[in-house]
Amino acid sequence: MADEKLTKLADPASAIASYLDELLHTATTTAQHEALAAPEFAVKAEPEPEAPPIKRQVVATTPAPTPGYEVPAARPEWSERPFECLIFTVAGLQLAVPLVLLGAIYQIEESIRPIPGSPRWYMGIRMGAHQNLRVVDTAEWIMAGRVPANARDNYRFVIRLDNSEWGLACDNVAQSFTLSPDDVRWRTARSKRPWLAGTVIEQMCALVDVRTMADLLVRAEQEQHLDLS
Repeated sequence: MADEKLTKLADPASAIASYLDELLHTATTTAQHEALAAPEFAVKAEPEPEAPPIKRQVVATTPAPTPGYEVPAARPEWSERPFECLIFTVAGLQLAVPLVLLGAIYQIEESIRPIPGSPRWYMGIRMGAHQNLRVVDTAEWIMAGRVPANARDNYRFVIRLDNSEWGLACDNVAQSFTLSPDDVRWRTARSKRPWLAGTVIEQMCALVDVRTMADLLVRAEQEQHLDLS
């Protein structure tokens, strides 16, 4: 039994399914917490006796912004009406990006130039006639600790994030389709996996917040003092 259990845990398909289940569980749990926090579920507390007023100097404070990064909004602006999406796969996991923020799709025809000393999630530079692209090992970036063996060997395409200098390596690119905002279970809490805008239950895929993803990559480059030029 122990050997069988270890085999299941080591199975890449099981790891991917577990990861997707976690994404769906996160979205569902968030929705349940929001429902319980609604006014009809609120518990009225007994008012506490008022304390005598204390004179003190009030100083307005504003949280210091993180350089190059803003906390993403609960709903991206493109999600207010039906939008076109493109599904792509990374190590068996399906992800989707809105076409309005898809910069370009490139085939990996030549080897990507690695940068010595770069982190595992950074594959290297894809040289282009008009612009060089920083290529991300997408599995390492979003599935850290659960990446199937040799996942990088299956990359065939690079998806450019909007007009940024960053591209996500992926295995395959599928057809585009139209999504209604109601088809997505949107996340409102973004403290964990801020790049995950929501989950599309019918297609069993994670919806990427493209601009937040690009901002996170820029932030990682700055914080790790990477020289990726």
